[in-house]
Amino acid sequence: MKIRVKVKPNSRIENIKQLGPDNYEIKVSVPPEKGKANKKVIEILSKYLNIPKSRFNIIKGETNKEKLIEILA
Repeated sequence: MKIRVKVKPNSRIENIKQLGPDNYEIKVSVPPEKGKANKKVIEILSKYLNIPKSRFNIIKGETNKEKLIEILA
């Protein structure tokens, strides 16, 4: 399964909003430095979808706000 995620780093609050069946917007409080925001995105998605963090893989957009994330079965 693949999902699209739009990340908003340096937000005051952290939250996740589902925009469509495979489309999310995630606000994280950490800066986009040294992979901190990516780790937080995976953590938030993991809790929201109740799937272990080890099953998430960023396949496109590692250094971009728009990401394509694969969830392994």
